[in-house]
Amino acid sequence: MASEIGSVATPLERLEQALIQKIEAGDVELPLLPQAASQVLALAADPASDAAKLSSLIHQDQALAAHVMRIANSPAYMPRSPVVSLQHAVAMLGITLLSEIAFTASLKSGAFKAPGHEDDVKRLWRHSLASGAFAKEVARMRRVNVESAYLCGLLHEIGKPVVLQTVTTLAHGQQVALEKSVLYGWVDGYHSRVGALIADKWSLPKQVAAAIQYYEGYDHADSFRQECLLTCAADRLATHLLTPDDMPEE
Repeated sequence: MASEIGSVATPLERLEQALIQKIEAGDVELPLLPQAASQVLALAADPASDAAKLSSLIHQDQALAAHVMRIANSPAYMPRSPVVSLQHAVAMLGITLLSEIAFTASLKSGAFKAPGHEDDVKRLWRHSLASGAFAKEVARMRRVNVESAYLCGLLHEIGKPVVLQTVTTLAHGQQVALEKSVLYGWVDGYHSRVGALIADKWSLPKQVAAAIQYYEGYDHADSFRQECLLTCAADRLATHLLTPDDMPEE
């Protein structure tokens, strides 16, 4: 019976089945959490950590240090005088915000990649940043954990670049021409499953893992439903901001 079904399946159906099998088997090439991002997460979660430890950690990565200094001197933070050292940046921005900047910068350089799909990845990254920013504002209004909300918003679609790359590789191997509408449909449909695999591999906080898996169906979340609902709201606000035709105001 299985062989009969296989014989009548279209190339697209066989390709989608191959994708599902890879995801269910956990046989998907997942990105590594950049070392700097992992260390920043650990520091942010450690009540004994201090600004000196964070500053020292950032110093070890020249590219990350340069990025943090650029952000600290940007119009977004409007420093009264130029920020000339990481110690000054820590004093001005505070350890929480600096941790957020450092984590985000190291994540972008190490995890948001899909060779051949640079424009798509750029679009996904902008959406993730906007979702993180909206999540923080919603969390402030609701008086819940702002740092946790930011991580949920930033990482809720972390599986999308992986699905994008996996499908492209499978399609090339099976010599199947794939329309963008189909590709994007599969990215939207399967990214939360892959995101759950990444959350497990990276040992992300449980509320972040729940938001990745259930933000689109928060009613199905067994725990952290508030975080899932908040992430859903942030995702929709980001979509409305960046692609208003996809998410009208009403």
